[in-house]
Parts: sequence; structure tokens; C-alpha cells
Amino acid sequence: MAPRTLICGSLARDTIMVFPDRFSRHILPDQTRVLSVSFQIGEMRQEWGGCAGNIAYNLKAIGGEPVVMATVGDDGGVYEARLASLGIARDGLRAVAGTFTAQAFIITDLDDNQITAFHPGAMNRSELNNVGDVEGIALGIVAPDGKEGMQSHVRGFAAAGIPFIFDPGQGLPLFTGEELVSMIEAADYVTVNDYEARLLCDRTGLTLQDIAARVQALIVTLGADGSRIHSGGKLIDVPAVRPTALLDPTGCGDAYRAGLLYGIAHDWEWLRTGRLAALLGSVKIASRGGQNHAVDRELLAELYDSHFGGSLW
Repeated sequence: MAPRTLICGSLARDTIMVFPDRFSRHILPDQTRVLSVSFQIGEMRQEWGGCAGNIAYNLKAIGGEPVVMATVGDDGGVYEARLASLGIARDGLRAVAGTFTAQAFIITDLDDNQITAFHPGAMNRSELNNVGDVEGIALGIVAPDGKEGMQSHVRGFAAAGIPFIFDPGQGLPLFTGEELVSMIEAADYVTVNDYEARLLCDRTGLTLQDIAARVQALIVTLGADGSRIHSGGKLIDVPAVRPTALLDPTGCGDAYRAGLLYGIAHDWEWLRTGRLAALLGSVKIASRGGQNHAVDRELLAELYDSHFGGSLW
């Protein structure tokens, strides 16, 4: 049986709307101080989202055993039912009365400009969850969530001696440099994208080499340029995998992180782990939404062999 992996992060619902025009035609730059504008939407869809949900979706699909630790609101029953239908453990799920589950409302125009309203809701009470309350955990990840919750989960993993990935993501600006250094030093692995890597270095005053020296591995994703894994004084370059289509990058980073967790849990070497992560990101980007892509172990094995040669599983 696969090791139980605790996924600490957000659960959210995304409402994505397409404005069949350009914002620039309806917003007068010299009148923004009295802005009052309404957009008639031509297309709308709702998606399952949140870092914890997306990571767990991918990890379960490739044979992992994710356990979601997140907070939901009074409306969280539908997401809990979604996780149950996927066979994903909800030991760490907590409903916070009087709140909504985190929600994002996104309007995209014909130039791919976006206007987003995000309501964190129950996510702001993520510190109510305790890592120590979930039994049998062998590995974890602290993904973007409420600030106090992320700090609490880092401390919980460290106190329990459970190896974990620190993934600050879009939560990075919430923390001071001192707070970030403290969480890096408590973690076993750190993963960021290239922009977040620059921000992390700027915020902490550390170089990438400094950060890598404090953990077992620092993983930096580079979009179409692949990813780089800093470990043991070595730099491992992992190429990107060309997708069948470029439809939606939402959730690609989460898919990649599921690959990292699977490889770490099964004691794979870093190149193989990074390649699996890259494959998952490639499969995801060819589908809209964070959890609509089909993940098939046999297909991944075929893709791995065709792109890199050899056996994946």
C-alpha cells in the first residue's frame, strides 16, 4: 500500500467567466476613480480547485494515498462528496461554521486579461487543523493556505518528524523574510516556480544555493523550459514535456507537485521523480480546469518511454 501523504492546503471553487470582448474598450483610463462597469458574460463554468484538492486529485490518480487537510465552509459538503467519490481520504477536513469555502471569480477577456475576485473564507481558519491529529502519515506538503495555518502545519510536521515539502506559492508575500527562513529550515524539500524563486531570494536574502543547502532538495519549475532540482550540491535539469494542447495552465504546478510527492514517497532518484512530475504537468495543461484531465498510469508509462526511454513504474 502506498504511504499516506498529508496534503495541507486550500480547497476552493473557481467560477470562470469569458467576456467576449476586450476590457480596454469598456474601461476609461482617466475615469477609474469613479469606475462603474458591468460585463455581460458569454460563457461561464465552475471548477473544483484549491492547491490541496488539485494535488490530491493527481496523486490519487497515479496510485498515491493522499489525505486532504483543509478547511471548508457551510457549503463544503459538495466538495467533501467530490473527494469521497474519488476515494480521497478526508481525515484532515474541517468545516468552519459561518463561512464559505474559498472561492475565486475570474473574468477573462479576448486578450486573455483577467479580473479576479478571491474570497478566502474558511481558508483563513486553516490553523484550526493540526498535523498531529491525522494518524499514519509518512510524508506531507504545506501548500498555499491561510498564513497562520501554513506556519502551524510546518511546525506540526517538524515536531512529528514527518518529512515534508514546503510550497509557499502564492502565499509567499504573506511572510517576512525571517518567517520564510524559519519554514525553509524546518522543511525537507522546497518547491517554487521561477518567479517565486526570485521573490523568495529577495525576501530572505538567501541565494538558491543557500536555500538548497538547508534542505534535501530545492525544486524550481521553469514553465516551458522544464525544471531544475538542486540536491546534494548537484543540479539536475528536467526537460519539459511537449503537451498535446495548450489549453489552461491552472493547476499545472499542483500536478507537478503530485509527481514530486509520489517519487519521494517511493524513494525514487530525482531525475525519474522530476520526469514524472513534468509528465503530469504536460497532461494537465491540455485540459481546462485543475481536475478535469484524465490521469492514466498506463498512458503515463507510454509517454515516459517515448520521451525519456525506459520504464516509469
